[in-house]
Amino acid sequence: MDSFLEAARYYFERAADGLDVGSRLRRQLVTPRREIRFECILPLDNGEIATFTGYRVQHDEARGPMKGGIRFSPEVDHDEVAALASLMTWKTAVVDLPYGGAKGGIECDPHQLSRREVQRLTRIWTDQLHDVIGPNIDVPAPDLGTNAQTMAWVADQFALHHGWTPAVVTGKPIDLGGSLGREAATGRGVTHVTKLVLADRGEPVTGRKVAIQGFGNVGSWSARLLAAEDALIVAVSDVTGAVRNPDGLDVDALAGHVESTGGVSGFDGGEGFSGDELLVEPCDVLIPAAIEGVLTADNAGHVQAGVVVEAANGPTTPAGDETLRSRGITVVPDIFANAGGVTVSYFEWVQNIQQQPWAEERVNGELAARMTKAYADLSDRAAATGGDLRDAAYQLAVGRVARATTLRT
Repeated sequence: MDSFLEAARYYFERAADGLDVGSRLRRQLVTPRREIRFECILPLDNGEIATFTGYRVQHDEARGPMKGGIRFSPEVDHDEVAALASLMTWKTAVVDLPYGGAKGGIECDPHQLSRREVQRLTRIWTDQLHDVIGPNIDVPAPDLGTNAQTMAWVADQFALHHGWTPAVVTGKPIDLGGSLGREAATGRGVTHVTKLVLADRGEPVTGRKVAIQGFGNVGSWSARLLAAEDALIVAVSDVTGAVRNPDGLDVDALAGHVESTGGVSGFDGGEGFSGDELLVEPCDVLIPAAIEGVLTADNAGHVQAGVVVEAANGPTTPAGDETLRSRGITVVPDIFANAGGVTVSYFEWVQNIQQQPWAEERVNGELAARMTKAYADLSDRAAATGGDLRDAAYQLAVGRVARATTLRT
């Protein structure tokens, strides 16, 4: 099972088997509602013309408007976007948000384009899709290679066709209707989840050794917030390399180093080592927060953590998952572990529709309450079925979407 899309469907099929979902309903649940592929013809600053392929896969709308990010990356292709769209359906369902799933992007390297070129490309993407996105249809958000500024451009271009509608996207700048607490939301959710799992194991977060693969938005906020809870961040890696310190890294100093140099490599507060080794570093909690498919049958047998919290989308292959399961390692699945971001995106959407901003304390409190409730639902399901947290998460999510689909047909 080599592809990300195949892995996503494998977990769905396992849940559908456990729920005894019939073949007709199963086909409805697995088939995207709409798949769009188009060419973005971009005038470059130098007068030349470049073309890039754009995508939007809208997977399911049984429980509400579809929701999912936009990524600008050279690796964007149909299978990646389709897999991520389906994961968004299950992610929104497992934390009981009134959304379905979608995903989109452009196959490009934004680092090779000027700011003006990225803006034009974003507006071209929006022009292609403006009639099939919107607050009650499909609500995009930032993802890999995009940010709050990108969302501002999407909202502005959408406004040319439909008038100013801030709820068309989430993850916007605060001055355009964005939500306080959104930047840290995924990392804050990861922190809540980690504390809940450790508490179930009778382990305090204080003094737990944590290794984090990836130090972008999710990894860096997870590191900051866990360190604030007195966890020891003993190893961190990114595309430039890795650094470790068994006594705990100074996360604030590391973040400053990354801001000034562009990566964790060369940080003098610890020992540099190969990033490939981070996943098997001695620790209590391992947080893969980078890319999909990094925990495999080849390395899962060497993982030394007792808990793996999947902050990235799809970081564990099915074969790697089986190995971790057989070793008794607790795995918190991505569709729950990294749902803090979409949860606060939902709060932003609600604020935009109600035209009433929330205080950051309310945002963070509502996030904690929803993640805690979802974890209780997962734990109860796992106890009732004898399965693990991944089985419980997928069964809860697929069951909720299946019931909504049945009621609407």
